[in-house]
Amino acid sequence: MELSAFRVAAGAKSRVVTNRGRRKLDQSGQVDLSHGAGGRAMAQLIAGIFHSALDNDWLRQGNDQSVFDVPAGRLAMATDAFVVSPLFFPGGDIGSLAVHGTVNDIAMSGARPLFLSASFIIEEGFSLADLARIAQSMGAASRAAGVPVIAGDTKVVERGKADGVFISTAGVGVVPEGLALSGDKARPGDVAILSGSIGDHGVAIMSKRENLAFDCEIESDSAALNGLVADMVAAAGASLRLMRDPTRGGLAATLNEIAQQSRIGFRLEEAAIPVKPEVAAACELLGLDPLNVANEGKLVAVAAPESAQQLLAAMRAHPLGRDAAIIGFIVEDERRLVQMRSSFGGARIVDWLAGEQLPRIC
Repeated sequence: MELSAFRVAAGAKSRVVTNRGRRKLDQSGQVDLSHGAGGRAMAQLIAGIFHSALDNDWLRQGNDQSVFDVPAGRLAMATDAFVVSPLFFPGGDIGSLAVHGTVNDIAMSGARPLFLSASFIIEEGFSLADLARIAQSMGAASRAAGVPVIAGDTKVVERGKADGVFISTAGVGVVPEGLALSGDKARPGDVAILSGSIGDHGVAIMSKRENLAFDCEIESDSAALNGLVADMVAAAGASLRLMRDPTRGGLAATLNEIAQQSRIGFRLEEAAIPVKPEVAAACELLGLDPLNVANEGKLVAVAAPESAQQLLAAMRAHPLGRDAAIIGFIVEDERRLVQMRSSFGGARIVDWLAGEQLPRIC
């Protein structure tokens, strides 16, 4: 159980650095190209920001990779990139979002996330204080989730070649024996369960991006779902067919993806889908459909009908699933349509989002 460090490179040059014997980084300035040139400034950046924020046994080894033991079972792996704008938003920032997004992608397989890696692309001129704030947020999120960042890399690019900072992450986890969740396993008669209210993240980003003020501040739902997933797996086990986190494209896109993979249809009840009143009001004002708006701390699960109530009870017992609800069921449908009965008794097709409704939400 050892190894790993952050590396910084400018162009083709890179080297491994540790925090031993380095002067403290002055965070009042900005990132410049010397922070990626392999010298003292680079060492101070790595030690003063990333090692400080993400400290763990693996990073302290100061090597160029991580070596770790793997529990018995099948491995799950995910990778993601984060380019959200703005970088800081109500309820989170790009650092915590990067952790939550990758942890959740792994957890949707039913896996227990084990480790993360992170790569930063930083634009020349970016505030060192903001970079430290992002790294600290990332460290806090990884510790809260119990999934350490054990390897990383940093690049500094010329001014104008990035938008502040971009983060790319990867993660690995282990899937419990006997569990095999997949998007092609939904069957007619199965039940669809949503873990909570939709649209919070997308509306929080939009309100911040467009400087919109509401009576109640709308916060992102960004959260790591691995604890909730562990409780769900313990409650339903093999009765779980699949899980997905409805991020870009929202719940509508996620259900349409599942319908295509499983060659089935969905029948939803609009009244059963939780939407916070302030989010619904903001969506109406902005001309958005909450079903298309991104989420970063919710999941949708499909399960066999005989385990639905037990699964729902387990979800509601967890803080991140207290508003969980059965929102519909799966039917045979060669057209693979997602249909919804409205609160007024009519019906409509819930289609894929056409075009880009909300830019840069993750």
